[in-house]
Amino acid sequence: MGSEGDQESGITRRGGGLSSWRYNSSLVQVILMGMVCFCTIGMIRAISGMGGGGQVDPTAANNANTALYATFSVAGVLSGGLYNVLGPRVMLPAACSSCLLFTGSFLYYNHFQSQVFLVVAGVVGGVGAGMLWAVQGAVMTSYPPPHRKGMYISLFWVIFSSGGVVGGMIPFFLNFHRQVDSVNDATYIGFMGFMAAVIRDDGSQCTLTNHSKPSTEAIEILKLFKNWKMLLLAPAAWASNFFYAYEFNNVNAAQFNLRTRGLNNVSYWAAQMLGSIAIGYVFDLGFLTRKRRGFLGIGTISLIGTAICYGLFDAVFQSMIYWVIGALADDSETLSRYVGFYKGLQSAGAAVAWQLDTRKVPMLTQLIVNWALTTVSYPLLTILVALAVRDELVEGEELKTYKGSNLTSNGDTGFADDDVIKETN
Repeated sequence: MGSEGDQESGITRRGGGLSSWRYNSSLVQVILMGMVCFCTIGMIRAISGMGGGGQVDPTAANNANTALYATFSVAGVLSGGLYNVLGPRVMLPAACSSCLLFTGSFLYYNHFQSQVFLVVAGVVGGVGAGMLWAVQGAVMTSYPPPHRKGMYISLFWVIFSSGGVVGGMIPFFLNFHRQVDSVNDATYIGFMGFMAAVIRDDGSQCTLTNHSKPSTEAIEILKLFKNWKMLLLAPAAWASNFFYAYEFNNVNAAQFNLRTRGLNNVSYWAAQMLGSIAIGYVFDLGFLTRKRRGFLGIGTISLIGTAICYGLFDAVFQSMIYWVIGALADDSETLSRYVGFYKGLQSAGAAVAWQLDTRKVPMLTQLIVNWALTTVSYPLLTILVALAVRDELVEGEELKTYKGSNLTSNGDTGFADDDVIKETN
């Protein structure tokens, strides 16, 4: 594990015969984060993807999701700062436990038809979701080397979305011969089994996080609401989960039966896997500067968004936002706050969308609003990339230094394959 001095300082260097698959490498940490989200959020999304949380009447699930996303909208913003105070080792296990509770509340509803537990579990789940996505956002945006962020984001999204694929198979097979339109107990128990498989040590850190004071984080979080970068990001954040209510309840739940809803669910998340791979390649094109990659990615996604509004688009749209956020800064402290702001606004938009569906807003109206929200975001993100994103390479330079890592020219992409990774004590 490198030199003795490196071991004492907590620094591990890739190269020198060390495997890139060691536990504390950025690649393995991103994979582990993907596995955590596979077992937790991936399964919850599979439940949502069935439409109505697998129930005949979507009202209960809509109210639970409203409670979850409304709480998430606050917890998401705060959790970016909380990450800098507590770190992922404390936040991740608590977040995973909340996912288990939220799923269990649907099992309870199957027997007692009471929405109280669903809504309470939604509130707890919203707090947990804020913590989980804060950790995930810090990992996704600060761990990868700058020239590989697209690949790391797509790798995470493939693993994460495969949770929706596997989760979609659970109701499909377990309810294949059922004639009613609500899923059986075994479906929810199957989801909970995956969530219970998450282990604590998946929260290990691989970048240096200087734990800050709560007062410092409170000030920094308030500054985000005046930060021009975040204001340009806001419409995209609001739109990025707004379309779920329309897709899951007005398309999948309303147009298909229980068996085909499960099959559609599998297809939806499988399309996300393909979309994330494709857009990750675009954002990592080595012959383009970072700004030009950003422009190309946004332009490509704007064309996709004009044509479709489903699984593949969800993956490329959110991958685009993560890539842009990751290009705005290099340190995990700043990026965790940026991601928290993004997830907070995203969840606020989703909470509004679920209630619009509960109030029976016409399907066509919801579709038009979804398209308008995403379309407005493209020129604003283009301006953000133009003004705030710096290219990695300066012509004639052979060495570029980033906070937390040194990347040297290798003649191909302008960077070495070896990066410096620091572990938090």
